[in-house]
Amino acid sequence: MTTGQDDPEDGVAEDGVAPVGGRRSRQAEIEHLIAAAVTALGCELWGTELSTRGRNSLLRIYIDREDGVSIEDCEAVSRRVGRLFDVEEPITGHYTLEVSSPGMDRILFRIEHYAQYIGETVDVRLVRPFEGRRRLTGLLAGVDGDEVRVQVDDEEFVLPLEWIQRARVVPRFE
Repeated sequence: MTTGQDDPEDGVAEDGVAPVGGRRSRQAEIEHLIAAAVTALGCELWGTELSTRGRNSLLRIYIDREDGVSIEDCEAVSRRVGRLFDVEEPITGHYTLEVSSPGMDRILFRIEHYAQYIGETVDVRLVRPFEGRRRLTGLLAGVDGDEVRVQVDDEEFVLPLEWIQRARVVPRFE
């Protein structure tokens, strides 16, 4: 089993997206602001991604429902959040708002998401290289507290959630 020793650098990744585990407080504030609006429309706030390039920002909101997400759900959430942002202005400057389902290759944002997908194959991108690797693809073997266990071939990696920039479920097609 391989475990990490040092804390990764905080901050934004090369692609401008805040790390999933070490998200900036602004993104957390936005999630807090929109959560009730999303829930009021019968959806679950699966997660958000906020990227900024210069004065332009992109906010992706992922919503989920037990019976699936429709285009109407996405439109309703977009309208409600847009009106909320007109009043609260949590993003300065020009921004683009995208709302979608997490999809089959969904990003895992919270430790609860990881627990829900134990036994599935995941593609994990780390904030910085760990043991010479920045990307791992393997079986999501478990969750212990705020750590995620990923089995890659014969080696198990134990990764603190804040070390993970992004993790996606790898869909199975049978």
